[in-house]
Amino acid sequence: MELNLPEIEAKKILSDYSGANNYILQLKSSYEIYKSKTLTRSQADYIINNHDKNPKIARKWVEIDDYFSESLMTDNFLSEKPKSIWVEKILSEKPKAFHIWGKILETQKLYSFWVPKNQIIPNTERKVVVDFSPYSHRMPYDHQKTAVEKLLGNDKFILADDMGVGKTTSATIAAIESKAKKVLVMCPATLKLNWKREIENYTEDKISIIESKNWDSGRFIIINYDILKNFHSLDKKDGVTTILDENFDLVIIDEAHYISNTKAQRTKLANDIVKKVGKVWLLTGTPMTSRPMNYYNLLRLVESRVAKNWVSYVKRYCEGFQINRGGRKIWLTHGASNLDELRDRTKQKVLRRLKEEILDLPDKIITPIFLELNSKEYKKEVGEYLDWANENKNESLTIQLNKLMKVRQIIAKEKLNNTFELIDQCLEQDKKVIVFTNFTEPLMEIWSKYKKMAVPLYGRMNQEQRQESVDSFQNDPKTKIFVSNIKAGGVGITLTAGEVVIFNDLSFVPSDMAQAEDRAFRIGQKKNVSCMYPIFDNTLERIIYNIVQKKKRVIDTVMGDHIEDEDLMLSILEEMQLL
Repeated sequence: MELNLPEIEAKKILSDYSGANNYILQLKSSYEIYKSKTLTRSQADYIINNHDKNPKIARKWVEIDDYFSESLMTDNFLSEKPKSIWVEKILSEKPKAFHIWGKILETQKLYSFWVPKNQIIPNTERKVVVDFSPYSHRMPYDHQKTAVEKLLGNDKFILADDMGVGKTTSATIAAIESKAKKVLVMCPATLKLNWKREIENYTEDKISIIESKNWDSGRFIIINYDILKNFHSLDKKDGVTTILDENFDLVIIDEAHYISNTKAQRTKLANDIVKKVGKVWLLTGTPMTSRPMNYYNLLRLVESRVAKNWVSYVKRYCEGFQINRGGRKIWLTHGASNLDELRDRTKQKVLRRLKEEILDLPDKIITPIFLELNSKEYKKEVGEYLDWANENKNESLTIQLNKLMKVRQIIAKEKLNNTFELIDQCLEQDKKVIVFTNFTEPLMEIWSKYKKMAVPLYGRMNQEQRQESVDSFQNDPKTKIFVSNIKAGGVGITLTAGEVVIFNDLSFVPSDMAQAEDRAFRIGQKKNVSCMYPIFDNTLERIIYNIVQKKKRVIDTVMGDHIEDEDLMLSILEEMQLL
């Protein structure tokens, strides 16, 4: 067979080749053994184009994306998808692919193969070492130091440590160390003063808390989700600018699960702000509050590769599928699948540690106390609800849940005597107790009954009043009882003086209850924390309790978090029909 010109040139190169490209060396060895062997046009071109280039030494395992992983599994007849490949050398590259000398299994011999560049998950984390001596007056714990360095090493990251381990401190120190000239902190309204105090512990830089429609400037600007809209699209008359005009170097989003619902206004507003900022840190103790769909927006904000394509995400992790509703196609995304894989593929962008892993805390003991409810009013209200529900099956979820409000209020009122008994038992043992409820009426009754030794926290109180209640409970030995609305007092405050947490009534959002539990069970707690859930058996509360316990097992696979949202609500409504 007559040799073509590229093959002639390539074989001449092979005869003299002494470089480090293992693929070319293999071709040379084969040619020397089989003198009659011909080279393909692609082999000849490869030799000509790469013989004078030095391969890059890598010697590391590199994570790969799911699509390439699946193709490797199929091509190599593997029983499971490889999560990474060993790259010994990068022999050459094309615009869209690397030619590597490596392997996909630890036990394999090295060989050459092509890897698409877009299927390699880059490790963008920077190694950062921080001098913590300037913070010796309030030295962070070791796990907080790790979190600081993790945040500084990643421009976009989720700090998802368990509730009560000090994420605010970690983010504050990291923000100071980042040298960011302007930092925006977004958080629930109840946490604004807490953030201000924490920042003041470590710096004298100007801190501005934004209220209503009055904008102020400073190195640290603290704003709550509820008023973002006030500064989003203002008329620019009289020199007033919008929040989008501010050149923030860093945005910290606290209790980031508040923006997990992609349809909510505050989520859209927060997303608009984040788009313009290079550094974004999300803080949350409950990153996946219900199902993988609730996790999507958080992962998208930190540019996780998993959230690059919404359709792919919901198909892979939410059991997503399309249905026709009202003449248009919609996606159902209530499911959960491939959760182990989701955890593995997001770990580069998420730091998640549970209390028991990093803190030498006492035990948290959760005790359901099942009670019997004999209430004609309750039975009457449930009967009326069921009659209504059977006639209004197509009503929205919100309307159906609102219809149950009276049922919940009756439960909360009927349980007060049982709650009083539990409080009295705590007082007899000289224990400080925290009581949570969803409703104003029982809150006020508890406060009124124990007024000399109780302090309240509820929605209408301003920041200073809230803090006074917290400080009194924490520091005054005469203040024995802290009674609070679950939403108002369930996040961001420290109540480690309490040894017992009592829930007078359950929330439709169980992650709120978990947050509330951990007001006492957090850094600084020296005693065991007992969380008591008095529950009326054979009622709406028992339904909520049972469903949460069942569904929590699914979410534990990914995060160890708690349940909320539409999936849970629908299950509750379905179970109500069986009463």
